Amino acid sequence: MAAESHASHALDLAPIVILLGSAVLAVPLFKKIGFGSVLGYLAAGLVIGPFGFGVFTEPESILHIAELGVVMFLFIIGLEMQPSRLWSMRKDIFGLGLVQVGVCMLLLSWVGVALGYSAQTSLIAGTGFVLTSTAIVMQMLQERGDLAKPRGQKMVSILLFEDLAIVPLLALVAFLSPGGGDVTLMERLQGVAIALGCILGLVLAGRYLLNPAFRILAAVRAREVMTAASLLLVLGAAWWMQLGGLSTAMGAFLAGVLLSESSYRHELEADIEPFRGILLGLFFLAVGMSLDLNVVVANWQIITISVVAFTLLKAAGVYGVARALRANHREAVERTVLMTQGGEFAFVLYAAALAVGIITPEGSAMLTAIIIVSMLMTPLFVIIHDRLMPEAEVDASGVETPHDVRGTALLIGFGRFGQVVSQPLLARGYTIATIDNDPEMIRVAGQFGFKVWYGDGARLDILHAAGAHHASLVLVCVDDQAAATKIVELVRHEFPNALLLARAYDRDHGLELVKAGADYPVRETFESALKFAHAALDRLGEPEGAITDAIDEVRRRDEERFALQLTGGMFAGRELMFGNGGGAVPLNAGKPETDVEPAGG
Repeated sequence: MAAESHASHALDLAPIVILLGSAVLAVPLFKKIGFGSVLGYLAAGLVIGPFGFGVFTEPESILHIAELGVVMFLFIIGLEMQPSRLWSMRKDIFGLGLVQVGVCMLLLSWVGVALGYSAQTSLIAGTGFVLTSTAIVMQMLQERGDLAKPRGQKMVSILLFEDLAIVPLLALVAFLSPGGGDVTLMERLQGVAIALGCILGLVLAGRYLLNPAFRILAAVRAREVMTAASLLLVLGAAWWMQLGGLSTAMGAFLAGVLLSESSYRHELEADIEPFRGILLGLFFLAVGMSLDLNVVVANWQIITISVVAFTLLKAAGVYGVARALRANHREAVERTVLMTQGGEFAFVLYAAALAVGIITPEGSAMLTAIIIVSMLMTPLFVIIHDRLMPEAEVDASGVETPHDVRGTALLIGFGRFGQVVSQPLLARGYTIATIDNDPEMIRVAGQFGFKVWYGDGARLDILHAAGAHHASLVLVCVDDQAAATKIVELVRHEFPNALLLARAYDRDHGLELVKAGADYPVRETFESALKFAHAALDRLGEPEGAITDAIDEVRRRDEERFALQLTGGMFAGRELMFGNGGGAVPLNAGKPETDVEPAGG
């Protein structure tokens, strides 16, 4: 009897073992044959779900827990998005995102009407498909290494706007519901005020409480406490935003953004990453389990027509918007392939519509099946895209990767800027370890007597192999703004004792590099522009001493204004500029202009 009682209370580990085992078997297999990890998780979920071997009969309970994987993924993405960087993306978020969502809603709403459904049902069904899967797109961007590239950042901007759009869309569901028009304006304004209040509360907490709290916890020197605090932060921010009627993923993302400039950023990322990975995989498993094959079989014609129509119309909308807003054909096609599926927020929208009677339970099951089928198809679309439109392969034959290289300076990026930088240092006898990720340029440099190693400066293993831990000076000379910032952050965090100079594209980028840890940013056109101005003044007949004084004064004022802008924003110190609309007084005030005949006059 005691044995029976013990057995009845024993933890049933079999489902957990099967769940993990299916993922461990399916994901490597699918990646090996080129199908990707997402499709592996989805297929494994379908096999062990209620419509496969039936190991799990209630995938919804797993899905609710697994959605935390999406939440944590958005937190980690937020850690990579400093407020200044997010602000620089505002045009893409509220411009590109708004246009794509609006155009796709207009196109997709007609599918239901064409199939004989009411306008309200058709609008909600089409709108749900407009909301792209954040989890799938982010995972694929990360696997493809496109997350930090400009084309990847545009997709991230659209996804952020769609996360924000869930709030007004849920309000639209309430309005379209029977009796929804009876909701007063005051009640609507109250809901908006609560949502804004939650956002403001989270921002204030992030700005004034989080860093001091983590400083206290770090002083305890208990690793498990920091991990628990990291989880508490992510889940607490998600719960807080949920209270305000907003998406949990948006709460986690905002928390990440608020901590993106914290000195604890890298530690937080390391704490959350293991949980993020396993829960995101669990999310895809649960989505695969949720595909109701009985509904698919019973309504296969409508589901097939709907999936094809929604996919084609959304593809047309995404591609058309991309091309209209000046994306090239390759970028537009890639965005289309990655973003033509429905997403996890569609489940939230359809559940809300079911609760208020806009759609029936059978309609909700069909729409959910349509979304899941579209999610299952996305990895296949990506495979087809990569086969038909592969990236130009990099021919790295004949170039060497670094191994135990040493130099007084490590120079990252040997393009037209880095080549000039190297000359004075080499002239003075300093040794330079040089890396670049362009094999053709490396081969050409070799013909001129330079030894350049092949490697990506944004990878820690390459930096170590190139001798960053021995170098007294690190020179970041790459011509990619995002890559330069990422390299500076990595070098400053991993090699804090090295002097760090970085090439800046412009003033904004220079400020960003200083905040990332650069000791001295060099704007790539600044000195050449001063040299150009020197030549202009010389040809106007100015004496050499006056020209030198003017150039030195401009350089001094520029340095002072740059220092002010680090704390006061872009417009700080503008009174230090010489302007032709009323600014600083010219150095030669009162001196008559040189009598120069204008061109053509």
